[in-house]
Amino acid sequence: MTEVANQTAEGYPDVHSPGDGAGLRDFKIVPVKALPVVAIIVIGLIVSIAGNWNWALDFYHVVGGGLWTGIDLFVGFVIGPIIGRMSIPARMEFSSRFMPKMLLIMPTVVTMTLGSGFQLARQLGYLNRSSDAHGWLIASFIVVGVMTVIALGILEPANIAVLFELKKDNPNGMVIGKLMRRFIYTAGITGAMQVATLVIMTKVATS
Repeated sequence: MTEVANQTAEGYPDVHSPGDGAGLRDFKIVPVKALPVVAIIVIGLIVSIAGNWNWALDFYHVVGGGLWTGIDLFVGFVIGPIIGRMSIPARMEFSSRFMPKMLLIMPTVVTMTLGSGFQLARQLGYLNRSSDAHGWLIASFIVVGVMTVIALGILEPANIAVLFELKKDNPNGMVIGKLMRRFIYTAGITGAMQVATLVIMTKVATS
């Protein structure tokens, strides 16, 4: 991840001539074909919460939390160093293919994890102060709250900004470089915080 930070973006504006950007712009900011899948997942979560289906809530929480953790760790500590070794045109091409998918994936897994997790905590009585797991649950709320703010308040805006910049006739490479570093850094930070979440959730489950 440090390799991404150490590389400058000064070369970006001269990567291609004005006519070479058409290929980079040939993508959709929002992958429309994936929207039905997202809708099915969200509707299923709402139905599970409304029906108090513990098995479904467990499924959403485990799958959502696992994906959130895995994606953060993978992007921050695997994808980051790989991008740092890629040529400038390759980075821009990678961003145009990778970022649209992340635009849908991250909000979906965050919603799955938080929505099902809160409902499970309420059903299992972990919200009551008398519960042995109450203190650990509050700690998880704090950690997850910080991760949510980072994911939706920093990571997603950087993602969207990169996509809109790549759609321009002459993308500003310096802007894209800075936004990509921000994206990788925030993913790495939340990935590290996910380790603390795993410890807390394990403790809650065994309380």
